[in-house]
Amino acid sequence: MGSREQAGCSTVLPRLGLTVPLPVSLPEHRTLLTDLADAGYTDLWSTEAAGADAFSPLLLAAAWEPRLRVGTGIASVFSRGPALLAQTAAALADAAPGRALIGIGASSPVFVTNWNSIAYASPYQRVADTLAVLRSALAGERVDFVGKTMTVRGLRLERPPSVVPPIVLAALREGMIRLAARAADGLMVNWLSAADVRKVAAIYGDAGGSGLIVDRIMVCPNPNARQVRAAVKSLVARYLSVPGYVEFQKWLGRGDVLAPMWAAWEAGDRTAAAAAVPDELVDELVVHGTPEDCRRGLAEFVAAGVTVPVVAVLPYGVDPIDGAFAVARAAC
Repeated sequence: MGSREQAGCSTVLPRLGLTVPLPVSLPEHRTLLTDLADAGYTDLWSTEAAGADAFSPLLLAAAWEPRLRVGTGIASVFSRGPALLAQTAAALADAAPGRALIGIGASSPVFVTNWNSIAYASPYQRVADTLAVLRSALAGERVDFVGKTMTVRGLRLERPPSVVPPIVLAALREGMIRLAARAADGLMVNWLSAADVRKVAAIYGDAGGSGLIVDRIMVCPNPNARQVRAAVKSLVARYLSVPGYVEFQKWLGRGDVLAPMWAAWEAGDRTAAAAAVPDELVDELVVHGTPEDCRRGLAEFVAAGVTVPVVAVLPYGVDPIDGAFAVARAAC
């Protein structure tokens, strides 16, 4: 869907981000990134799960395509120590001065404990302590910090960045949203509807937040709604059954709607869990339809308060790279 070579019109959004890495080798990104910037993307935001780490694709992108802003979405505060995280963040900021953003968050017990053999303890406080250390270290200060989850003594970066990068917090529920408003430069969310964004944005603003609201939005430019809904339900069940997302969705008011899905998941019946996801929920959380429909859907999120919509193309009936180009070049 959509040609990578064919230019087209594009309805202007304040910014338009794309999730990386794309499903090609990292060297193959070089030409693609130039074409994607030509098509209208302004930002690249990485993921960090079982693929590439959060920083490497962005370091390459920073060198290859200077028009693109780059952000980690997100780097875990558990899997790197505070000094290493500060060093890596400083390196990215050095590679892309004025174009780098550092997204951090608590991640989840799967990545932290099951994969990295690190105790997942006091995630809120770990984020708060890490944020305080990063603030000082990236500013070039000597860090002597005693917090509730870490002690850092005598850290001073040898190469602090010439332009201190903004720090964005991955925020699930009110406490983290208020921390982002109080101590960071923005927040990052995902798996929200446009109505959910309004609730989060209101809390963020009430807490004094005036920075970025970055939202990774699942997008599938496939007009076959039945195919998209059937394919995406297992993804919704898998993500929204992670304990942090369970509590988040309950906080958003979906406890009753998702109770059958969670019960099936707890019983180990993944098929029944996916089947219990309502079509209406898929339509709220996933932007799908024609590329023009997807642009209108993204515009709804921006109207609700998102300042940086970050497209994550779902490969259901569409090539994800062609889909990314199609969304960028479509008009509302």
